[in-house]
Amino acid sequence: MTQDELKRKTAEAAIEYVKDVAIVGVGTGSTVNHFIDCLAENKSYLEGAVSSSEMTTERLKKLGIPVLDLNSVGELEVYVDGADEINPHKQLIKGGGGALTREKIVAAASRKFICIADQSKQVDILGKFPLPIEVIPMAQSYVAREMVKLGGQPELREGFTSDNGNPIIDVHNMDILDPLELEKTINNIAGVVTVGIFAIHKADLVLIATEDEIISF
Repeated sequence: MTQDELKRKTAEAAIEYVKDVAIVGVGTGSTVNHFIDCLAENKSYLEGAVSSSEMTTERLKKLGIPVLDLNSVGELEVYVDGADEINPHKQLIKGGGGALTREKIVAAASRKFICIADQSKQVDILGKFPLPIEVIPMAQSYVAREMVKLGGQPELREGFTSDNGNPIIDVHNMDILDPLELEKTINNIAGVVTVGIFAIHKADLVLIATEDEIISF
């Protein structure tokens, strides 16, 4: 089974958790694209979706799913998104696609956050995947220096700005032994919009597709 087939498998599993949910929060990325396709095939009950990125918005609209503003719908029942890394405590690194700020907002505004992924995303310790940090433009050098002090090797994501118009710094070679504490520390650095550690609002349910089964925890 290819990695793409595993992504489709976990996306299909997630549909079982959003049946009869009128408004679904939808994340960003290749696994979520499969989930959007599955949503479109099962949208008779769906009033619309709250999107975490312009890319997701475009895909939802193309498949005939209305996109709603988070401000107009209030608290969401469920949010479905992928991850770049997942540890055994359901803490995540997200932001490889650059949508980490909006993803974090929609996750925080949802009663249940379901993370879907293939087994390649499972790790014991977060940090092998470069840690994304969205920053205010004038602060990018300062934030980079602060990340060096924390033991990382920051690198500006060249030629990229987020949907919010901000640059992203990717921090390499960090073993994130205490994700919750590091998330708080980095978020408190002046000029940081948000960091791609999801530990304060970690996943409530993780669905991992393997060759043989869907692992849930």
